[in-house]
Amino acid sequence: MNPATVGLDLAKNVFHVHVADASGRTLDSKRLSRRELLPFFESLPPCLIGIEACATAHNWARQLQRAGHDVRLIPPGYVKPFVRRGAKNDVTDAAAICEAVTRPNMRFVPIKSREDQAFVMLHRARGLLVRQRNGSLCIPGAFGRVWSYRRTG
Repeated sequence: MNPATVGLDLAKNVFHVHVADASGRTLDSKRLSRRELLPFFESLPPCLIGIEACATAHNWARQLQRAGHDVRLIPPGYVKPFVRRGAKNDVTDAAAICEAVTRPNMRFVPIKSREDQAFVMLHRARGLLVRQRNGSLCIPGAFGRVWSYRRTG
């Protein structure tokens, strides 16, 4: 098997892989468990791997890059046009990712480092706390009580 591109559909425990050669012909399509995923890719020669961008995609992309592969993350909205109609499942998603990653005008998401992901997580947590604080200040107003919120000192 001499793969050129691989489409990987991520999930919690079961992953779907679609392998194609340079002409786009399907070589393999299989379902892998979490513990089978890295050994599968380590056994492949270096190739182009497409993954739909999500929070865990960055971690998997870093691990696959360490195995010597060229990994690209695709925004989910850019994969959707390549999914066959009426067949939305993990297998067809992997095939659509495999096809989308080979398109010349496709836009990709940069792979974040662990530090970048931690920074984003920190700011999202802070944003949640701010929204909760502002929301709790608005609740008494719904019952007719209004007071000013000032910091003293």
